[in-house]
Amino acid sequence: MPIYEFQCEDCGEEFEVLLKSRSEVDKVSCKKCGGNRVKRLMSTITPIVDSGGGGSDRPRVAETHRCDTGTCTHLELPGHRR
Repeated sequence: MPIYEFQCEDCGEEFEVLLKSRSEVDKVSCKKCGGNRVKRLMSTITPIVDSGGGGSDRPRVAETHRCDTGTCTHLELPGHRR
């Protein structure tokens, strides 16, 4: 269930809504004024960066590679050391 970001075209309020399906996007109304003239915003992400003193400021990303079972993904999480 994705979280969508919206902005009300009547009052300018920005808010987030957790929707079970994409078809519910048309039924979203403003949490502040109740208006139904809302537009969906482009969501932004915050990359995970190494704060453990490793000397690297590069964002951590998922690494995908071939493995015995098909395609595997490895994701480094903050604070985790191998």
